[in-house]
Amino acid sequence: MINLDLRLFGVVPIKRVALQVVPPVKVIAGGHSIGVLLHAQGVIVVGYANIHEAGDAVGLSPARQAGILPGDVIVRIEEKVVQSDSQVSFLIDQLARKKDVLRFQVKRNGTLQEYRIKPIYCSETKRYRVGLYVRDGAAGVGTLTFYEPNTKKYGALGHVITNSETNKFLDLRDGKIVGASVQGIQKGERGKIGEKIGVFFGDGQTTGSIEKNTVYGIFGTMKGGLSNPLFTKLMPVAMGHQIKKGKAKMLTVLNGEKIEAFDVEIQNVFSQPRPDGKAFIIKITDPGLLNRTGGIIQGMSGSPIIQNGRLVGAVTHVFINDPTRGYGVLAESMLEEAGLLSAKGLRKVSGLSLLL
Repeated sequence: MINLDLRLFGVVPIKRVALQVVPPVKVIAGGHSIGVLLHAQGVIVVGYANIHEAGDAVGLSPARQAGILPGDVIVRIEEKVVQSDSQVSFLIDQLARKKDVLRFQVKRNGTLQEYRIKPIYCSETKRYRVGLYVRDGAAGVGTLTFYEPNTKKYGALGHVITNSETNKFLDLRDGKIVGASVQGIQKGERGKIGEKIGVFFGDGQTTGSIEKNTVYGIFGTMKGGLSNPLFTKLMPVAMGHQIKKGKAKMLTVLNGEKIEAFDVEIQNVFSQPRPDGKAFIIKITDPGLLNRTGGIIQGMSGSPIIQNGRLVGAVTHVFINDPTRGYGVLAESMLEEAGLLSAKGLRKVSGLSLLL
């Protein structure tokens, strides 16, 4: 316990504050390649499909006419809870054979609304349809940021998972992360984002649940333990005020499952993180990495950034017109989302993090 005297102009005493000094949280640094499999709550509308009745050359979409929009999430049809795209197709056909008009419960911007839609019998597919394209989840390759061995909690990606067609936040029903092996690289260039080509291999040391999908990344619990061959010991996590402009390292996988360390430079640290989680700007300076990838590419999201022996953050987004540069999210913010660092009582005075 430390007693801190606060003084106006360094002279006039204002008050005394008792501070409890807490040790930094320590984690296993990530860099591991992961496969992300995530299912939405309901199914997401991603577009319209015109239905052609017998002798109708134009076609129409009853759902569009009823007011359904791309990005909407269908959660119920009549009294049936919706869980997959194939189930939706089956329900519409079966229910429409008994009723002319079906009730659709839809979530839009967090609010539930009800729409009444009259399905049309499609002469091409021989079933009743409402004229929508939908999907029930997302899958892709990303990078693990950290793992805390006592709780088995992890953080990854460094950004929220959105629906690729609508760019809307993907409400989480269930999901998991699995091991992934990088089999190839599509090099990035100005105006064109590169990509890691990965293969999922199921159970492994990076298998775990996905429990949260937030602007700071995805979070959950690992099934087993995890190690990092480059940093075998637990690493302290930096608070936001400890990040400085200058040299740093980024950990990621470019071939198979091998974690490699690459040189980067932290060019700017924002005084306050943005609402989307972006907190600082990095530039890739490693000639080998630039030669292999052109800079930051898809699949690097979540790659941990290490400075002065501390985990300071993770890669989150790339500059489209300059793939050598991108944004980082604070490791501190990721710890809070994972439940490893309580935001309650944390205050900052003159750049110092104080637990009051």
